[in-house]
Amino acid sequence: MQPPLTMIDFFRKSEGTWFTQRTVHHFDLVADESGESNLYISVLEQTDPRVKTVCEQQGIDPAKAIGGASFMWQANQDTAAPNPDQAAVLVDLPDDASGRSGKLLRNQGYVEKIPVISRYWFGQDGILTIDTEYEQNQGQERCWFITDDFRVRASTIRMMNGVYLMTYCSERRCVSEQTLAQMVQHHLAR
Repeated sequence: MQPPLTMIDFFRKSEGTWFTQRTVHHFDLVADESGESNLYISVLEQTDPRVKTVCEQQGIDPAKAIGGASFMWQANQDTAAPNPDQAAVLVDLPDDASGRSGKLLRNQGYVEKIPVISRYWFGQDGILTIDTEYEQNQGQERCWFITDDFRVRASTIRMMNGVYLMTYCSERRCVSEQTLAQMVQHHLAR
């Protein structure tokens, strides 16, 4: 398995549907938010109108973006189709041609639902680190692939009042209906 070392490669490797098991630890008396969900990731080309919109929200020339991704979340047991209007759109603006670090524009943040600009970089080991300064919070997320179909995310949030939040997610790629049908046919042919 070759880990992605650029954000656009990370988006491409992440494209698809993921089953997420999430453990959340609050350092105050907030209710437990641990659980299971589905994560839908789609790669956006540089010409996608959502890329342009996010850049313009942040006052950035869309020509500097090389692409992006749409992230949608849904409770695991929810049977309705995911709502594309509730997707977060992320846009990649690498620092240089290597693409190993840069800015990540978001139409809405994970912690505060406002447009935000994060800094990202990839370590030699393939671990992606994203630092985000919100209006009232600071966040850091780290993500890495264990295999092509299993990845891990860990994040910390520090709030202005000193309360911390830590999250650990393990994510397993879901098999598409088409791939599942091919697997069944292969098995029946044996």
